[in-house]
Amino acid sequence: MNKDTRLSDVLHVLLHMGQLHEPLTSDVLARSMGTNPAVFRRMMAGLRDAGHVTSGKGHGGGWQLARPLSEITLLSVYVALGRPTLFAIGNRSDNPACLVQKNVNAALADTMVQAEALFLARFGEVTLDTLMPDAPVPLTVHGGGPG
Repeated sequence: MNKDTRLSDVLHVLLHMGQLHEPLTSDVLARSMGTNPAVFRRMMAGLRDAGHVTSGKGHGGGWQLARPLSEITLLSVYVALGRPTLFAIGNRSDNPACLVQKNVNAALADTMVQAEALFLARFGEVTLDTLMPDAPVPLTVHGGGPG
């Protein structure tokens, strides 16, 4: 199963954006993530709708943070991305009459609910400024543009 790296990718981009004060184009940011600009723009749409970033068109346009990293939590980014699946563990459902299957599924479901609640609580406590490295890291390390 492929891993969903959208949350990690977007956090990475937001931290780079937090080090710069000029707008960055979708092309530059997409290249830094190893994706194409259309995919990048779709991914960032929820963040724009949540008020975390702004985007401008035309010459001098691009993406910028709309608020300081200290006001953006992991939880708010996770929600803005549409709440990507945290766990890939599924339940058997081929024999609904089986009591063993029912008990196993109930135990797994209860544990997953508890684990997700812990993740979300922790995500709400972490602001992006706490993830910023001590020294600036240029976007050029990814083959991207400025900084």
